[in-house]
Amino acid sequence: MDPMAPKVSTAATRTALLEAAREEFAAYGIAGARVDRIAERAGVNKERIYGHFGSKEKLFDAVITEALDDLTAQIALPGADPVDYVAKLTDYYRSHPDLVRLLMWEALHYRGQELLPGQETRVERCGRKKASLAAGRGEEPSAQTGRLLFTLTGLALFPAMMPQLGRIILGDAADDHEALRDQIAAFVTAALK
Repeated sequence: MDPMAPKVSTAATRTALLEAAREEFAAYGIAGARVDRIAERAGVNKERIYGHFGSKEKLFDAVITEALDDLTAQIALPGADPVDYVAKLTDYYRSHPDLVRLLMWEALHYRGQELLPGQETRVERCGRKKASLAAGRGEEPSAQTGRLLFTLTGLALFPAMMPQLGRIILGDAADDHEALRDQIAAFVTAALK
């Protein structure tokens, strides 16, 4: 780092670290990510990572939180139209493959642990989705509503999680993302009748 370079604000440094870390963690996971590469990408000393986040794992947790906050801001609650919800969610995951990879790395890293860091916030967020879905269906939130939300999320995630399987099964048609999204939406429509 150039000692003559202008000082960067704390907020700008944090933002740069989160952006660099998102790319690094999506590519390598928690175990494979290197703080020196993150710092280099962010244009800061790697000690800034520890100063802002405390550890590589806490940086990963902050990256996941920020990515999920963006998803929540972009995709409305399912409400009365779970078909539209799953279609938009499918498009979101396709256009944000880094989030899909981050979630998969998180699942691998924390497998076997009952609680994830920051899980309370995520439980509350999913509780709002479940309540919205139940209200839209004229029901009280229940375990069945939760299973439905889990299934809808899985349907939306699967094409982005397993693109190689899509290419094996669909061949060139795997690149027709709109047709796949529409197939998922049609499946949900039929399933919810």
